[in-house]
Amino acid sequence: MILKTYKYRLYPSKEQEEILARYFGTVRFVYNHFLAERKRQYEEYGKSDNYYTQAKTLTNLKKQEEYSWIKEINSQTLQHSLRHLETAYTNFFRGTAKFPRFKAKKNGGSFTVPQFCSVADGRIFIPKFKNGIKIKEHRTFKGKVKNMTISVTPSGKYFVSILSEVEYKPLQKTNAKVGIDLGIKDLVITSDGIKYSSNKFIKYYSKELAKAQKHLSKKTNGSMSWSRQRIKVAKIHEKIHNCRMDKLHKISTDLIKRYDVICCEDLNVKGMQRNHKLAQCISDASWGTFLTLLSYKAEMNDKQVVKIGRYYPSSKTCHQCGYVKEDLTLKDREWICLHCGNVIDRDLNAAINILNEGLRNISAGT
Repeated sequence: MILKTYKYRLYPSKEQEEILARYFGTVRFVYNHFLAERKRQYEEYGKSDNYYTQAKTLTNLKKQEEYSWIKEINSQTLQHSLRHLETAYTNFFRGTAKFPRFKAKKNGGSFTVPQFCSVADGRIFIPKFKNGIKIKEHRTFKGKVKNMTISVTPSGKYFVSILSEVEYKPLQKTNAKVGIDLGIKDLVITSDGIKYSSNKFIKYYSKELAKAQKHLSKKTNGSMSWSRQRIKVAKIHEKIHNCRMDKLHKISTDLIKRYDVICCEDLNVKGMQRNHKLAQCISDASWGTFLTLLSYKAEMNDKQVVKIGRYYPSSKTCHQCGYVKEDLTLKDREWICLHCGNVIDRDLNAAINILNEGLRNISAGT
C-alpha cells in the first residue's frame, strides 16, 4: 500500500465559490494571526506556544463576538492550518526551511479537509458542501481517501488534491544502470547516449509575458482593469509551469521505466543561479524539481537513485584513462584527451563518469 495523490480541476457554482472564498480567507486569517502571535511571544519571552496551546486559543477565539464568523468554517480545517504552522516552525528550527511567511491573498489560497470527505458521481463531498462540488475526473480515482486539499490559483482556477491509500504494483525490473548529466543545452544526457531536450518555456513565452506585464504596469493598482490584466499575466505563468512540469514528469517516468539504478550529481542549484548569465536557463531547467520527481518515483517502484559528490570533476575527467583537464570551460563542448587522444563529448563523458562513480559508491556502501 502506498499514498498517492490525485489532482482534479474543480468547477464550483457561484454560490460555492463564495463559500470557498470564505474558507480561503478564514484559513489565511487563522494562519497569519497565530504566526504573528508566535513571533510576538518569541520576541518577548524567547519561546512561543505550540500547536496544542494554539488550538485551545483558537477555540476561545471563536467564542468572542468579533470573531464569531470563524465558526462558519469546518473546525478540523482550521486546526489543520495550525498543524501546517507547527510544521513550518519545526522545519525552520531544524534548518531545513526558511522562517514561516505570512500568506498573501494574491497568491491564491488553499485549505485541507482531513476527515469526512469523499468522491462519488463526478463530485467531491466535504463539510458545508452537501450537494458536492463538480470535478473533471480525467482519470479514475482509486483507493481510500485520507484527506483533500482544495486550492485556487492566482488565475482563478480551482483544484482538489486527493490523498489516497492505494495498492500499487511496482514497475518491472530491467537490471539496467545509467548515469545522467543535467545540462542547459540538453536537460538530461544519459551514459547510453540518449539526450532529452531542455526546457525553454520561459524563452518561448517571454515576448507574450513581457507584453502582458507591460500592460499591467500601466493599470491603476487595485482597479478592475488591473485585476483582469493580473489574471492574464497569471495565466501565462501558469502555462509555463504546466508545460515544464509535464515535460519533467515524462522524462523522469521514462528513465524509471528504463533503468533500475540511476546515478546523478548532487547539484547546488541555488549556488549555480548566482551566475546571472545562466540564472534564467537554470531556473527554467528546474533540475531540483526533476531530481525530486525522479527520487519519489524510484522509491515507489523499488528502484535506486544514487547521488555522487557535487565537487566530483565529471566533465573534466576522461572516462577512458582518468586524465583530468583542469582548464576546461563551459564553452568547450568537445575536447581531446592529451593522455590517450580520445575525442570526448563533454556531456556524454560526464554521464559515463557519473555512472562509474555512482557504482563505486554503491560497492563501497557510501
